[in-house]
Amino acid sequence: MTSFVHVDQPTVHPGVERASVLIDQIQAARRNPQSARPLVLLLIAAMVAAGLVAADKLVSNWDEGRLLAAWTVLCAAAFAVLALYANVLRAGVQRGSALWQGFAQRRAAASSDARFLATAQNDPRIMQELQIAMTRQRDAVVAAEPTVQAAPAPVATARATRTPTLYEAMRRMNSSRYY
Repeated sequence: MTSFVHVDQPTVHPGVERASVLIDQIQAARRNPQSARPLVLLLIAAMVAAGLVAADKLVSNWDEGRLLAAWTVLCAAAFAVLALYANVLRAGVQRGSALWQGFAQRRAAASSDARFLATAQNDPRIMQELQIAMTRQRDAVVAAEPTVQAAPAPVATARATRTPTLYEAMRRMNSSRYY
């Protein structure tokens, strides 16, 4: 009787695979100047800070005429650096602005939901319409799910469906009423 043993051995060492991935990432970073922008921005900030410290040490005992000339040269150098790396700075400001706008939208939606819920708790008609809208949404999600012979656990169904915000539920309910 003959038996065969098949041992699945990797053909390439895992360390070699990791090294090749690292080399590919380094080469991609060298080809793409966009990936070095945060480092350039950090380098600019460090150079400006070092320049300010050096200027403060140099001009701490100068008279006013030389002090004015030194600060004029320092400001001209700072504006030149800003002009050279304006695109890097602009990209950073745009990312920060996008993050801030997203935060502001989430905060506005949360405060709107809180105000709406406070109103709904004081007005039973609004609360009833809200519950009806949430029930319709839940029924629509259940109807859209494919039929499976074995019913999934209720916990898994609750996690799979996303509960709409109060604003979304009322907007859906109002749009269904008028159209």
